[in-house]
Amino acid sequence: MATKIFVNLPVRDLNASVAFFTQLGFRFNAQFTDENATCMIVSEDIYVMLLVKPFFQTFTTKEIADSTKTTEVILALSAESREDVDSMVDKALAAGGKQSKELQDQGFMYARNFQDLDGHLWEVMYMDMSAVPQAENAAPVSVS
Repeated sequence: MATKIFVNLPVRDLNASVAFFTQLGFRFNAQFTDENATCMIVSEDIYVMLLVKPFFQTFTTKEIADSTKTTEVILALSAESREDVDSMVDKALAAGGKQSKELQDQGFMYARNFQDLDGHLWEVMYMDMSAVPQAENAAPVSVS
């Protein structure tokens, strides 16, 4: 069985966040949705739990970061093409998101970034693996 990942993000307004991500083409699992949280489906192995801040706080003793002022993580999603990158980011911007960084085009890698309604940072990128530069003198990595 593949390992699944569940990213948990605090949000101010659950309904607004659902509307925002729905405009980007994401779906939600109604089985794990109530007034406190929803499960956004990214892929069959990746999910984002959007939790209203008071409910999110019940999972941690730490202060919740203000994602409009600080960065703890950048959520990066792969896309099938440059056009798919542009499509998702353009939808995010049209839905009220904000551009967070200039377009990055390194030939083999193409990426755009946006902030969602709560200031969480997202990167959408396409990588042409056949065009990735080969590292010279690359040593094999040993994991022990």
